[in-house]
Amino acid sequence: MSVTSGNGVNRGGQFPPIGDYGFLSDCETTALVAPDGGVEWLCLPRMDSPSAFGAILDRDAGTFRVGPTGVKVPSSRRYIPGTMVLETSWWTPGGWLVVTDALLIGPWHHGDHRSDTHRRPPTDYDADHVLLRLIKCVSGQVQVRMDCSPVFDYGLIQAKWDYGSADYHDAIATGDGDALQLRLTTDLNVGFEGPVATARTLLKEGESRFVALSWSEHPPPRTLVEARQRLTWTCHHWQHWLDRGRFPDHPWRSLLQRSALTLKGLTFAPSGAVAAAATTSLPETPGGVRNWDYRYTWMRDTAGTLAALYTLGFDWEANDFFQFVVDVVTAESGSLQLMYGVDGERVLDERILDHLSGYDGARPVRVGNAAYTQRQHDVWGAVVGAIDLYTAHQRLDDRMWAMVRTLVEAALDHWSEPDQGIWEVRSGPQHFTSSKVMCWYAASAGARLAEGRAETKLAVEWRTMAEEIRTDVLTHAVDERGVLTQHYGTKALDASVLLVPLLGFLPWDDERVRNTVFAIANELTEGDLVLRYRVDATEDGLTGEEGTFTMCSFWLVSAFVAIGELDRARALCEKLLSYATQLQLYAEEIDPHSGRHLGNFPQGFTHLALVHAVTAVIKAERDEARAERRR
Repeated sequence: MSVTSGNGVNRGGQFPPIGDYGFLSDCETTALVAPDGGVEWLCLPRMDSPSAFGAILDRDAGTFRVGPTGVKVPSSRRYIPGTMVLETSWWTPGGWLVVTDALLIGPWHHGDHRSDTHRRPPTDYDADHVLLRLIKCVSGQVQVRMDCSPVFDYGLIQAKWDYGSADYHDAIATGDGDALQLRLTTDLNVGFEGPVATARTLLKEGESRFVALSWSEHPPPRTLVEARQRLTWTCHHWQHWLDRGRFPDHPWRSLLQRSALTLKGLTFAPSGAVAAAATTSLPETPGGVRNWDYRYTWMRDTAGTLAALYTLGFDWEANDFFQFVVDVVTAESGSLQLMYGVDGERVLDERILDHLSGYDGARPVRVGNAAYTQRQHDVWGAVVGAIDLYTAHQRLDDRMWAMVRTLVEAALDHWSEPDQGIWEVRSGPQHFTSSKVMCWYAASAGARLAEGRAETKLAVEWRTMAEEIRTDVLTHAVDERGVLTQHYGTKALDASVLLVPLLGFLPWDDERVRNTVFAIANELTEGDLVLRYRVDATEDGLTGEEGTFTMCSFWLVSAFVAIGELDRARALCEKLLSYATQLQLYAEEIDPHSGRHLGNFPQGFTHLALVHAVTAVIKAERDEARAERRR
């Protein structure tokens, strides 16, 4: 593929910073749009399918650019308010150009037949399986160019183009041995230059053109008028969806709204699953090897996802996600994996794509995730906690109660065994503190649910076991300073123990909680931002450094609120929010020195933690203001 220099840095073209990409979704697939107007990541037909446009991982792996000739750096970018529709504006020496991008959503398509893919109850809307790009010259005149060069199967299969009609407005891309077919429909005149479908035109003030890329039986727009109508429908869909939410009247409201839209965009509507991120193999360290596929759903985030969606008022989405989890638990009979495919797939075999140069030379490029085979003891607590949250809104029926019993018993059977821990280390198993805390959470939440079912004997038994786990943790995972450590037999710190006050494992005013929070804030941070752990103090089976883990930094905000350190919580939250990208998105990690975003993007874990932290600070501020007024 692309030529690389001796140090692994790609010479075929400059990679935009990870945080400069725009994110699009139709809740079945996702796309990333570079600042120059190039779609550099689009997997079809699902968000976890092989890429058709993969230039984010290799400059020769496919891109789809629409923009002004000779100008790549935009003047501004924004989402149309309340939507997942992206506007990019360029100034050129002759005029101004605006390109509006959307993965179209339309009315429900299956009125006279059942869907072959959807397992959740039908809604009023559905993915159209169309990427629409609307081009408008708003002043002067601008030379516009379109280049569409898909390369199927993660950059392995070059597209072959042919016309789909008698004119120049319909083109079809196919690849040898690849069943996927792309249709390009436009009011531009399209020609072919090898594997590239290209068009160019001079637009004058007030003139518009459209380009639609489609990949299913659902028809794309055929005229500019229809393209505008369907774009308007998509905008209104997102705005009406967002209107269902509950957002505080606060300066941080827009970040909560963007996080809600991002989480919705990472949802795979047919099953209700929420993917951890839209991408694979974006590096945690520039040029490094910590590159993973995050296009799956993690069981450990079950309770956090439900809590965030319920907090923001999106009960339907929370319920759909919960039912996805129920489907998985039913199929597994309590023997849960730590992650699944977005349609519940169990086998996520990991392989390396040696033909790709990687983002800015970061290799290997991985698809699949071998961590799915690891033993992780936090999964039972996450799912029992989710059931506990769910039953605050719905009745705990016999089917779910059977699941609770199975999951709690699994946690109690395994809590004393070592595992790979929350960070999925690829070294030997350890007695990780956070894993045992989550087993405690399974027993504690299970006891509450048992009491609600009048299962008094079982509630007492589980509560007794929860206390046994807590005693064991406090005996073996607290150092001489009174600080909770990463695992038994070490003094290393780990951000995951911030879950202790957040889950109620210990009361917020316990000295060990305060000592732990302050130790992490003072010793496990770079520029106030939190590391998961220090790689020189933890054997994780990998080489190289990583940036600060933004989810953990938001956890610290929430922990500061929990222990009553509101000023520190507010200051850290403001700092973290200042690191949001221009489009209010977050990757997995932040380089504390440059502020650059690192890792897969956008990262659902981060946006979940943002929701919890921001709402906690806002609530604490308002509680404090009410207390002041009463004095």
